Amino acid sequence: MTTIIGGIGTSHVPAVGAAIDHGKQEEPYWRSYFEKIQPAREWMASQRPDVCIVVYNDHASAFSLKLIPTFALGVATEFQPADEGYGPRQVPTVQGHPELAWHLAESLIGDEFDITIANEMDVDHGLTVPLSVMFGEPDAWPCRIIPLCVNVIQYPPPSGKRCFDLGRAIRRALDSYDGSDADSMKVAVFGTGGMSHQLQGERAGLINTDFDHAFMDELIAQPGVSCGRPHDEYIREAGSEGIELVMWFVMRGALDDHVDEVFRMHHVPTSNTSNGLLILQNAH
Repeated sequence: MTTIIGGIGTSHVPAVGAAIDHGKQEEPYWRSYFEKIQPAREWMASQRPDVCIVVYNDHASAFSLKLIPTFALGVATEFQPADEGYGPRQVPTVQGHPELAWHLAESLIGDEFDITIANEMDVDHGLTVPLSVMFGEPDAWPCRIIPLCVNVIQYPPPSGKRCFDLGRAIRRALDSYDGSDADSMKVAVFGTGGMSHQLQGERAGLINTDFDHAFMDELIAQPGVSCGRPHDEYIREAGSEGIELVMWFVMRGALDDHVDEVFRMHHVPTSNTSNGLLILQNAH
């Protein structure tokens, strides 16, 4: 049986990765953002997870319109940073945990989730930026990573409820894991994407701070209700890319019904995006 040390909900804004990669953290535009996230990095350093399950969406790097899995689980030994058109980010290669990943695949499929199994998959900023947010700039990522890619790019995406139920199924899989390192394994679950933003059209640049804070409040207190929010409400209230927030429900579903808020940060803007970071732990 593994120990879940907490859940992290975080935006994966590519400009944050670019700021880190080009050493812009102390520039006036970026300084306050990086100051705000420092307590989250300190928490992560103190917790020292062995494995992070990172729920994210691919941005036409590993998948294209030729093949669109709703849920794709990476089971490989390692995952390379993707070239998103300007060369791969100069970040460490992501080291996987095949034993746990295959257990997740077997358990989730047995739990009636039709998971696509990815034996090879490059990972883009949707995954690497959250790692940079929480771990900074290490020579190697300090834990194993299991990527779980969710389609929120091509309609129809999964519902918040389906993502929440997937989180519940992940929790059951983690509770039943009996691998060689199960007794000592500490796991963190990331739900990434959002918050409110729209990248195109007449409402490009939309940010809805009230919605963002209400979403985090509801995620903590009543996820089983708020996960029922329909797709069109995300579009109306949080912009066309706000649908990424359904991935936070996977993280929340993996935790207990009652959780404690460890850390919350909200910053506007990073690039043209509302940026949120939330850390939750099971209530003691």
